[in-house]
Amino acid sequence: MYKNKIVFFFLLMIFSSANAQNKSMKLITPPYLHKGDTIAMVAPAGILKNRKDVIDEAKKLAESWGLKVVYGKHLFNQNDHFAGTDEQRCQDFQDALDNPNIKAIWSARGGYGSVRVLDQLDFTKFKQHPKWIIGYSDITAFHNHVNNLGVETLHAMMGTSMQDKPEDIVETIATFKKAMFGDKLKYNLKSSKYNRKGEIEGELVGGNIAILASMLGSSSQISTDGKILFIEEIGEYKYSIDRMLQSIKRAGYFTKLKGVIVGNMSKIKKNTTPWGSSIEELILDVLPKDIPVLFDFPAGHEPDNRALIMGRKISLIVGKETSTVSFE
Repeated sequence: MYKNKIVFFFLLMIFSSANAQNKSMKLITPPYLHKGDTIAMVAPAGILKNRKDVIDEAKKLAESWGLKVVYGKHLFNQNDHFAGTDEQRCQDFQDALDNPNIKAIWSARGGYGSVRVLDQLDFTKFKQHPKWIIGYSDITAFHNHVNNLGVETLHAMMGTSMQDKPEDIVETIATFKKAMFGDKLKYNLKSSKYNRKGEIEGELVGGNIAILASMLGSSSQISTDGKILFIEEIGEYKYSIDRMLQSIKRAGYFTKLKGVIVGNMSKIKKNTTPWGSSIEELILDVLPKDIPVLFDFPAGHEPDNRALIMGRKISLIVGKETSTVSFE
């Protein structure tokens, strides 16, 4: 009995050590793109109704950088809310994951539907030969899932971003290109009066709040221990945002968190009963009091949507007048 206890505790120590190493392990950076590389445009979620011209513009943009763009076989399919059936969307994504000639997978749009195909995908070949998975909003499901596989992803513009006015997406496009081709990302921002000052370093994780909450309890739930969390949201009531953040908090996301970067909080709906505080105050009320918090980072559901490398170590300096986000 005594020997069995010794063996048990020895195995427990090994398991705990392996988990600790895994949590602190540096993620794999997929190869940066070069002229002549091919990227696949796929639609793992919402329908692309009457948007072919916009997607073609995105294709032309990538081609102007010397890249080749191929469309998923079912890219413009329509199946009620979705861009094709679950099986069709899954097939397009799987084909892009498995094809060694595809160097990046670029989401045409978000919406809703990525979670419906996640568990059908086989990431075996992807883990052997990682490639960039690109998008935001609903694509947070992929950012979280792939983060757990130990690979960085790119939170950046999608094909439908080209529907915005050219003058409004200059930085969106420029930072997307820099991230894909391996140029360093560094952002200097005017500080919000709601910021909580501080200087920290850590791995960046996160994405859309609703998707983060929907991943709880699944294999796609991320660890935030010792990390910096990015959040953004669109089209929700304040009470709904609070409910999702409270769920994330209860799941332990904020227990060992180093800091928070708050992106766009767009098109917040007005409830018949006023919430009573600003969205910034709502967020601060949920978060730990002793960590740096940066508001108004230009990423999310606005035309100015700067690229972020999820899973990459960053340096965050939140100051009184200016703040800086620097990627390793």
